[in-house]
Amino acid sequence: MENRVALIGIIVSDRGAAEKMNAILHDYGDYIIGRMGVPYKKRGIAIISVALDAPANVVSALSGKLGALPNVSTKTVYTKTPGDEE
Repeated sequence: MENRVALIGIIVSDRGAAEKMNAILHDYGDYIIGRMGVPYKKRGIAIISVALDAPANVVSALSGKLGALPNVSTKTVYTKTPGDEE
């Protein structure tokens, strides 16, 4: 299966989820291009973006595992890159 470039947007509304979330992200580290986290103290949440280069099933599995954590929500977007089938 061919790799796709994807972005997972994550909103964490409880800092207690951070340890489990980071452990999951560590497990998928070979596919992660980069990540950025922004604490939004006014709302008491963290906004995290994770850029990936991975097969679609891997991206889906990661997003699902993260979204299954309590107080964590995710949204995934994919991009078409040169060489992707139309």
